[in-house]
Amino acid sequence: MDIRIDDLTGKEIVALITEHLQSMFDQSPPESVHALGIDKLKGPGITFWSAWEEGELLGCGALKDLGNQHGELKSMRTSRQHLRKGVASKLLAHILEEADKLGYQRLSLETGSTDGFEAARKLYERFGFEYCAPFADYEEDPYSVFMTRVTAS
Repeated sequence: MDIRIDDLTGKEIVALITEHLQSMFDQSPPESVHALGIDKLKGPGITFWSAWEEGELLGCGALKDLGNQHGELKSMRTSRQHLRKGVASKLLAHILEEADKLGYQRLSLETGSTDGFEAARKLYERFGFEYCAPFADYEEDPYSVFMTRVTAS
């Protein structure tokens, strides 16, 4: 698997982010969707990675700098054709390693609270994320779960 920084211009990644956003809106009311579109993912302070194998997009994930050595995991998504193959685990491990290299002391995330997000929550738990209160600009929301992890640095 080749995991690399992505400029978000390829048709495959645009399609995957579009699918990701649609899925978020299908599972949560609009006011509870915190997924970022392509333009915001290209914004300052965000590094975006995509995972490829033999020219095929497997998945993606991003890291947003929140300041004070605190980062937020964003836009974790595995392509439908590659679910249950370890793509998300490898991407998450890569992002955690990169965050460590960059000196982050804490990583946090927001994900959904409904059954459709159970696999994501279990993945984050396996990687040492613990449930926490809202962080950054987030507020309590019955459709959101917040998790955080102290990094290896």
